Amino acid sequence: MVSATTLPTSEPRTRPGVPIRLRGMNWGDYLALSDLIDPRTRTSFSEGVMEIMTLSFEHEFWAALIGRLIEALTEELDRPCQSAGMTTFRRDDLERGLEPDRCYYLENEERVRTKRRIDLSVDPPPDLAIEVEITCDATARMGIYAAIGVPEVWRFDGTKLTVYHRTTVGELAEASQSRHFPFLPLAELVGFLHRRGQASETAIVKSFREWVRQQVARNWQPEGG
Repeated sequence: MVSATTLPTSEPRTRPGVPIRLRGMNWGDYLALSDLIDPRTRTSFSEGVMEIMTLSFEHEFWAALIGRLIEALTEELDRPCQSAGMTTFRRDDLERGLEPDRCYYLENEERVRTKRRIDLSVDPPPDLAIEVEITCDATARMGIYAAIGVPEVWRFDGTKLTVYHRTTVGELAEASQSRHFPFLPLAELVGFLHRRGQASETAIVKSFREWVRQQVARNWQPEGG
């Protein structure tokens, strides 16, 4: 187990949003440190590396705005949705764990509706996870998402939104559209995100809702539907 005098090697943190990476860790170390550190930090573990990151204002306002747009979309489509925020997801058998920036149960919403905690040994992982990459690349985290079975991940770097689907061989591969919202033009969604700084978050979400209602009124359907 890790002690104050036997910490593994790490990379120094320079500012919020830049992770500390502790190498040479084991699963027990990760579990012990996760219980000790500030709960406002985000952690992950895979293949002997634990990542710890404090959250910057810029990181958080993007994560919150993307989350609000997803929630507005599901409300306007009258689609079941259970937000799981930054829940810690762990698979002891795989020795993998992380907290998404935001995540949602969509297809599996009914399966977790009455749950007070998620146990990935019996419960499904979230259907959609969000990764905001302003100061930190999320590539290493993608392997964790794939391992625990998350079917779709969105990565946003402040400019571009990229969607990934889990393939039949258990890897996450870039895709041209969302699996859960195949009729949603990603360029339109990014356009609303880029209004940040020009309008309030409330105004952006309101205008997005109005746009979605217009699409629904025009019999918005999945491509090919």
